[in-house]
Amino acid sequence: MSQDATLAEAPAQAPMTHKEILEALSGLLIAMFVAILSSTVVTNALPTIVSDLHGTQTGYTWVLVATMLAMTATTPIWGKLADQFSKKLLMQISLVVYVSGSALAGLAQSMSWLIGARVITGLGVGGVMALIQIIIGSMVSPRERGRYSGYIGATYGLATLLGPLVGGVIVDSALGWRGCFYVSLPFAIISLIVLQAKLHLPTVKQEVKIDFLGATLLMGGVSILLIWVSLGGQQFAWASATTVYMVVGGLLVLALAALVEGKVAAQPVIPLQLFKNRTIALATVAAIFVGVALLTATTFLSEYFQDSRGMSPTNAGLMSLSMVAGLMGTSIISGRMISATGRWKVWLTWGMGAVVVGTALLATMDHSTPLWLVGLFMFVLGAGLGATQQNLVLSVQNNVDQANIGAASSVVAFFRTLGGAIGVSAFGAVLSHRVAAQVTDGVAPLVRTGRVTLEQAKLLGGGDVPALSSLPAPLRNLYEGAFGAATGHIFLFAVPCTVLALVAVLFIRETRLRTTLDKIEEPEIALDLAAELQVGGALEGSK
Repeated sequence: MSQDATLAEAPAQAPMTHKEILEALSGLLIAMFVAILSSTVVTNALPTIVSDLHGTQTGYTWVLVATMLAMTATTPIWGKLADQFSKKLLMQISLVVYVSGSALAGLAQSMSWLIGARVITGLGVGGVMALIQIIIGSMVSPRERGRYSGYIGATYGLATLLGPLVGGVIVDSALGWRGCFYVSLPFAIISLIVLQAKLHLPTVKQEVKIDFLGATLLMGGVSILLIWVSLGGQQFAWASATTVYMVVGGLLVLALAALVEGKVAAQPVIPLQLFKNRTIALATVAAIFVGVALLTATTFLSEYFQDSRGMSPTNAGLMSLSMVAGLMGTSIISGRMISATGRWKVWLTWGMGAVVVGTALLATMDHSTPLWLVGLFMFVLGAGLGATQQNLVLSVQNNVDQANIGAASSVVAFFRTLGGAIGVSAFGAVLSHRVAAQVTDGVAPLVRTGRVTLEQAKLLGGGDVPALSSLPAPLRNLYEGAFGAATGHIFLFAVPCTVLALVAVLFIRETRLRTTLDKIEEPEIALDLAAELQVGGALEGSK
């Protein structure tokens, strides 16, 4: 018996009015604000946090990787659960998990404590981000979704904008960095209340068989590979027995997960038949590499402004304005235009082109690049991401029925987060290695010429992230120059990833956006502009 045959039909549901959608959407947008704020508000605080807790560059990366690892591994599980249980209840549970993780992070006394708390936070954030797209897909048809994507884009931009600013202000205030982990808790509580009062979705009754084995294997395989990427080149050599064990082990576990999902599980976490659809398969490939560009930019640019340009957390937050402006603008405009015209691939195509250009431009920067030029590069990248992120999900949701919308939506989110986690882990290792190498090469001449003492040179030893204000001017200049050059270098590595995403988008076939919530049995119509023009010309000739 097929998976779809086990699903009971959902009861007929009258379309929600614009007012009802906006009321329910308000709770979802607050939840999205909370999820994004949890990352952006901490970004500018991390250099201070890591220095205060006596962490290293590896520890800095792992605070971020731990959250993304938890998000990545559990996103498809949240999506599958959304196809089997109450979406509203799952959203509320994920918010409670997030609140618990944030509270623990604010009490952290060591890097290991902080990383563990961020794992819990990641579990909650993964649920929130996956369920938002799923719930919206259950309320609004693909054709009308652009009408509301502007609100989503504006919320995303607002949280991305306010997070670094608020985080910077809190770190520079008497509250200190611990306050960053508590600032979003009131919004989470408000979201819980609004969702309880305003979100009303029918629950589809069906036979529930949770795929525990597939979920465990999936999380295990992804975790092993991410740990390998983040520690390779630092804790062990890339070409070593440890690398072989971890890579082979991770791939074997993922192969077993694929076997379970395809042959054993009655209701798999990731239904492999989804990938038989060309649009879903290509959108998934694009999502992986979009995640690399997005997470690389949001993670390392803030550190660049503080550790290479000597900015305070607040000023580093202000530098994100240009990227946020580009992201918000194209997200709102593309959503409106897609609802008006029904055409979406053009936005995906030029959006990915802008991502390629923006990433390539950022690859040229170092510690001396004029700040206005860096801001322009960030604007280009942000504009591309704004036209790409939501529309990748839209293209997938347009190709599945309501029974599988949770699994399909979470697949895109899963691979986007996976790409970002791999990118941050790998690029974090590259950044750490290059900074350490350049600092080591540069310190010796400074000591030899007497510009710094041997005791002062030890301030840059041990791999710790230094407090720049405590360094003598020659050492500070050396570290800032090394960090700036290394940051541009990691964006150079990201360029091929964005090119691959663009190629995947180019091969996606544009299909007409449906005006119904569920997919109905009708011939799939591809939008071929040349054919439309020919038909139009024939009609004119007949007159």
